[in-house]
Amino acid sequence: MASAARIGLLALLWGSTFLWIKISLRGFTAIQVTFLRMVIGAAFLLAVIWLLRRRRASSGALPWRHILVSAALANAIPYLLFTLAEKEISSSSAGVINATTPMWTFLAAWAFTRGRRDHDVRQLPGLVLGFLGCVLIFSPWEKDSGMMTWGGLECLVGSLFLGVSYVYMSRFLAGRGISPLVLSAGQLSAAGALLAPALAVEGAPILELRADALVALAILGFFGTGAAYILNYRIITDDGTVRASTVTYLLPVVSIVLGATVLGERPTPTMLIGVVAVLAGVALTRLKNRDNDPGGPRSLVRVSGPS
Repeated sequence: MASAARIGLLALLWGSTFLWIKISLRGFTAIQVTFLRMVIGAAFLLAVIWLLRRRRASSGALPWRHILVSAALANAIPYLLFTLAEKEISSSSAGVINATTPMWTFLAAWAFTRGRRDHDVRQLPGLVLGFLGCVLIFSPWEKDSGMMTWGGLECLVGSLFLGVSYVYMSRFLAGRGISPLVLSAGQLSAAGALLAPALAVEGAPILELRADALVALAILGFFGTGAAYILNYRIITDDGTVRASTVTYLLPVVSIVLGATVLGERPTPTMLIGVVAVLAGVALTRLKNRDNDPGGPRSLVRVSGPS
């Protein structure tokens, strides 16, 4: 019961990030929102590490080269793309497109291990179903579809980067004996450093200091980025990565419900059917993996959450 409650809370934290991004953009630029949420999240995690008296994220203890690459793939690039996208599309649409991340994760893992597994053909139905779900989500035949925009493409590319990042982290960061909490703090810090030059290039545009934008940014940084990683770490420690990965299936539901109740957004029935198809396709590929590949995409180390 406690495990289910933790997974539900994590889904609420991560699924609500699209809502907080949308509100934060009322008073900040996309680069500022992305940079500040990294800084706030990293500061929160470093404070927790210090309070727990854990090994600090020193430059000599962490593989910074791989952490920098992971920070770019999993945080700086996709988070910025999703934030830019929400200037054009709704928060619920962003959450729906983010549901394709597990499929990109599987495809990336399949591509990097092709020829070393014996179950690729049996995973084909899941891949086909997931692809059809993506087509339904974007509905290119509908002229008024808000998904067929630059914002929709930015979300899709961001999800692709997230999928590749899980494979990279599984290969180069997992199994080093480093606490996921420490890795998360180091990775968010690195992402902030990577975004700093973009912030400098953008300069200091005139901001409209709105209370709702400030509150949303604080929630996004402290809870959607910082606290969510701590909760995810607890779930992985207590229940394992397989159980932790089930949160992925709840994120689009949370983003759609919050977008509809708070912002009055209304996803189309076709989009909803597409989400179900994508997640069902991912479930099929993972069911095929379970018997033959205990180290498949479902068990990738999760030191970065969805956007």
